[in-house]
Amino acid sequence: MHNRNEDASLMDLISSIEQMEQDASRVSVDNVVQAVGRRSFGPLLLVAGLITLAPIIGDIPGMPTLMAVLVLLVSVQLLAGRESFWLPGWLLKRSLSRQKFDKGIKWMKKPARWIDGLLRVRLPWLTGYIGIRVTAVVCLLIALAMPPMEFIPFSANGAGVALSLLGLGLVARDGVALLLGFALFAATCVLIVMNLV
Repeated sequence: MHNRNEDASLMDLISSIEQMEQDASRVSVDNVVQAVGRRSFGPLLLVAGLITLAPIIGDIPGMPTLMAVLVLLVSVQLLAGRESFWLPGWLLKRSLSRQKFDKGIKWMKKPARWIDGLLRVRLPWLTGYIGIRVTAVVCLLIALAMPPMEFIPFSANGAGVALSLLGLGLVARDGVALLLGFALFAATCVLIVMNLV
């Protein structure tokens, strides 16, 4: 549920994003959502995590917060039982230059095949109905924590990796990846608390 079978790997997802319209000088959030699909919870999480992590793209001020809003809205709607995710026009219209986007995608492709080789169906009960909703709650907490993370070095990267692991876990039905995502988010929270105290 909420996973696209055709996007069963990270490389498949990147290929879907690469197949977007090539002529435009800018890439909008709407372009990416259309490429991934509005019913795809796992891929949307994965895209948000990768964008937060990617050099050039993720380094743009406010980008982690923008991705946090996307994750927050999608997670709340999943928990509310929606089959297709609604996103506001102002969020969908946000964009960045095609050149920066393509550089970020090129960077993502380098580790993608290696990561795909590590994924397999494990602990699939964690990716079922209840598991997806537990993941949505964790993603909600990540989204709420991401805006202040922009002011704490490397914490936004921790959130990006956690979202990527959760997205990969749902896409590949890999419960181990989900558990790693939960653990990484917990570790990131500890890092934030230590920096605030």
